[in-house]
This record gives sequence, C-alpha cells and structure tokens, in this order.
Amino acid sequence: MVVPLIHSQACLNGNTSLWPLFPKAGGFTYLSHLKCWLIIRVQSPEGVKRITAAKRETVATFLKKVAKEFGFRNNGFSVYVNRNRTGEITASQNKSLHLLKIKHGDMLFLFPSSPAGSSSENMDTSISQGLLRPLGVPHVVEDEIDQYLIKQDGKIYRNRDQQLCRHGPLGKCVHCVPLEPFDEDYLNHLEPPVKHMSFHAYIRKLTGGADKGKFVALENISCKIKSGCEGHPPWPEGICTKCQPSAITLNRQKYRHVDNIMFENHTLADRFLDFWRKTGNQHFGYLYGRYTEHKDIPLGIRAEVAAIYEPPQIGTQNSLELLEDPKAEVVDEIAAKLGLRKVGWIFTDLVSEDTRKGTVRYSRNKDTYFLSAEECITAGNFQNRHPNICRLSPDGHFGSKFVTVMATGGPDNQVHFEGYQVSNQCMALVRDECLLPCRDAPELGYAKESSSEQYVPDVFYKITTTFPKDPVYTFSISQNPFPIENRDVLGETQDFHSLATYLSQNTSSVFLDVISDFHLLLFLVTNEVMPLQDSISLLLEAVRTRNEELAQTWKKSEQWATIEQLCSKFPELSALPCESPPAPSPPLFPALTSALFPPYRHGWCPTLRVT
Repeated sequence: MVVPLIHSQACLNGNTSLWPLFPKAGGFTYLSHLKCWLIIRVQSPEGVKRITAAKRETVATFLKKVAKEFGFRNNGFSVYVNRNRTGEITASQNKSLHLLKIKHGDMLFLFPSSPAGSSSENMDTSISQGLLRPLGVPHVVEDEIDQYLIKQDGKIYRNRDQQLCRHGPLGKCVHCVPLEPFDEDYLNHLEPPVKHMSFHAYIRKLTGGADKGKFVALENISCKIKSGCEGHPPWPEGICTKCQPSAITLNRQKYRHVDNIMFENHTLADRFLDFWRKTGNQHFGYLYGRYTEHKDIPLGIRAEVAAIYEPPQIGTQNSLELLEDPKAEVVDEIAAKLGLRKVGWIFTDLVSEDTRKGTVRYSRNKDTYFLSAEECITAGNFQNRHPNICRLSPDGHFGSKFVTVMATGGPDNQVHFEGYQVSNQCMALVRDECLLPCRDAPELGYAKESSSEQYVPDVFYKITTTFPKDPVYTFSISQNPFPIENRDVLGETQDFHSLATYLSQNTSSVFLDVISDFHLLLFLVTNEVMPLQDSISLLLEAVRTRNEELAQTWKKSEQWATIEQLCSKFPELSALPCESPPAPSPPLFPALTSALFPPYRHGWCPTLRVT
C-alpha cells in the first residue's frame, strides 16, 4: 500500500525523515519532519491536547487553533508558559512562536477565565466537563452555586516535594501531580478528616470517564410499587419483580449535599435563644440565607444563614407544635427579593442543669443519640419539600440542600449548635411513609410491616458520621433590635408602638442601617394597618445591594411618610430618645443570660453531621 505524503518544498533543510502526525479516516497522514513545524502540548482542566503550528506562525493564529481544539466559543481562556499562571501568552499579530522561544514539544497551560458565578458558557457544552446531560433527562435550571461549581477545575494542586520529586520545575510525578476532588486518601488526611466527599466531587467521579457521564443517571430511590403492571391483580392480590420495589440496605452515604453551615454573626443565634432563656420552652425557626462555595472542601457547598424566621408555634419544655402560618408565602417572597432563600430549619433541645453556673445538660452523644427518630423523620420531610435540582436525574431533582440545625448542650455543658442532613435513603423512606419512630426509645425508628394498603420493602440498617465548620454579616445589628414575630407569649409584639420605639432608639443618620432588619421588613409587608407588599420592592433592593441612595429615595415616598405619621400617634414616645428604654421582663434563668452564650471567637460555627 502506498501511503500519501504531505511534503513541504518551502521548508526543506536537508532533513527529510518522515514521522506520523495524526490518524485520519482511511489511513495515516504523514508530514516531513522539518524544522519549520512544531507540535505544542496544551494542558487544560479537560486534559492535554497537541496543537500543530508553524515555527513562524503568529501567536494570534496559534491561539485561534487552541480555541477551536478545545471548543471555546470566544476568548474566555488564558494560556500560560508556566503552570503557576505566569508568563501569559497574549494574542498578537506581530509576535511569532519563534520570538516567544516556544519550541517543539513544549507544554503550555490553559485556564478558563470565566468569572465566579457567571452564567455564561465559554466552552462548548458538548465537551465541557460535567455539562453533558444523559439521554432522557429533562432540561432543568440548577441553582447558581451548582452552575458555578460545574465550571470549576476542582483539582487539588500540590507543590513540588523537595525530597521525593526528582524532576525539573515544569515536570510532574506521582508525588506532586494534581489530585481529583474525590481522592479519599487526601480527604481522610485533612484536619479534621472528611468522611464524605462533596456532592459535586461525587458527580465529578461519576462523569470523569471517557464518555463524560453520558450514561450516568442519578436515580431517586422509590419504596412504592410501580403502577401499570398488567400481568397480575394489583397489590395485595399480586406482585411481581417488575413492579416490586427493591430491598433497601441503609449504608453510609459517600457524599453530602452541603458541607458547611455558617451563621453570619452570633447575634442571630443569640436572639433565637432568648426565647428559651426567658421561658424555658423549646423553640423553632426557619433559616434564610444563601448557598455559596465552601473552599475548605474540594467543590464544597456552604449554607450561609442571614436571618431566622420564627413561625407560629406552641412550645413546651419538651415538645414543639407548629401551627398554620398564613404569612409563609409572603415571607418567602420578601426573602427572595432580598437575595435570600429558605436553606434549613433550627430548633432547641435545651435543659438547664445549674442556673447559678449557667450550664445546660449534655444529653446527646455517641452513647445515646444525636438526632431522635422523630427528628430524622421531620428532617426528611423538610428535605423532600425542598429537593435539589439536578441535571443528572431523570426526575430533574436528586437529594436536598435543606439543613437541620439543633441547639443543644455540649460536652462542656454550654450551648452548642449541631448541623445535620439525613441521607437520600432516609428521605425516600419518609416520603413513601415507611419509617416510624419508637415511642419508648427516641433514638430508634422502625420500618412499617407490609399491609393490604401498602407494600414496604425490606430495610437493613447501618449508621452516621460527623464534620465540623466555620462563620460572616447581611442585616444591620442594633443594640435595640425590632421585636421578632410570633413572640406574643413573651409580651413582645410587632405593632406601630414597637416600631415607633425602635425608630426613636435608632437615630442613625444612615437610613439603610436603621431599616436593614429582617423582622422589621417582614412587619412592614405583613402588618394589617398598612401593608407595603406592593410598594416595598425598591427598599428591598436597597437592602439587598446595600445602596443608601436607593434607601433614601424610598424614604421620600408617600408610604414611608404615612408610616411615620402612624408612629407619631404615640405621643408618650416623644421623650424616649432622652430616656432609658423600658426594662425587659426578667429571664427565667438569670444566670444563663450571660453565662450561657460566652463571647464568640472568630471562626465559630456549628458542626454538621450527616446521617
């Protein structure tokens, strides 16, 4: 067989040896090994590719080849001579590769340059890592944090080991080559060890093969009999392997959807605990915040808490009952306009141990339980209500980012905050009503027996794990804050009398600081005298963007003038700026008020446990 040759007559320099360049359909194409041709390796997060270029080729022409080879639609990337992003090669029509001293066989390094959080795609989705959707999966719009993490490299870069590495500064070996974000040995050697990789690291593991996850599908667990089976009568008269749900073995989940919970400041938790301090009754609240990148874990996600909303409830010393909340939808709407969303729930389980020392009982530990079965079921119910949108699931959702935070006594008999999520298996058992708590043992739950109304698959049990965290600010902090909603039992009410008191005690010249209180904004929207739901958008935008000019514009509106007139109807408040505020009701546990919540150290945050 005669192999055709591509022979350059313009660059003959006496060297006419032949070498294969790349395969083509129907055979191999060969080039003369001439000094004018270069093969340059370009390494990117997608791997290494070889680019053929002429020695005298301009840099601009070469970069166009790179963009085409890697599937970039525009110049959303940078190419460097060194791996540490030094020696950037910029597009130029006047400089050649020869002038830049780029030689045959050199390795260059490409990095996508999309800004954090940008929704624009610089790389063609057909080749960008992790952006492929499996066949049959619906198109969904994932959360912003998920869209951002999909585009990140995620590799764990390591410096050259002075003792073990035997290569030059541009080389790599097993001791310094970047690790994948799901590398278990690396995660186990962190301090403290990480027993669960992040969800996006898990996705990267699934989609890291040659097919880029084309055939990966994250199936949601189902404990129900599949409907539509026509080969037999319906349950309980008949069942077959096609419609029968699989048995479930409860294993430790390898990943978690949220890796860190962070309260923006200790005042959030302190005000929430005030209810228990003054009454001795347990309390409940919804956490509003945002999901951001958690940089301590490869491709990790953090739930940042900016506000706590306390819905109508009845609490006793050992129970909580949630009541119907007519304002629930309005609260979610206001939070969305402030750039916040519901990210979890929080509850107390506190029992005073010594009121003189200000200590609380330490009752939840490895020898008892961390979450009761009833609390796990409640957490599973909340997580099912707030599913995680996922492009790799045929259902369009998989798992949940909704977190559970509990305030309870710690080993030092002080208040500790523990964060949890239940596994996807627990969510499925709760959703399909297969799991029940034990009456006499709060740490135990059990699976229902199959009945004529419901078939329940077999369930086998294994257990839980831990991971600690770190804490930031969104709303202003005042020494005389506006009352929290639904605390009438404490004599703390939200009305225009309390608003007038609040405004008279907060006389800052910066209106944005005065008005930036989550509970105050909710009152302005939901009060029955003059609700501002249709005219408060500008103010919410000002608070969200911290824009004093917008806040001053809204302050000049007719609505705020009317609010000020309503507040002026309380003449007894006219002297308040010169007087001390009314004394609050004495706490139920006086010593606990100061001792229970010691000053927070920088970096404090609750611990996240994944069950």
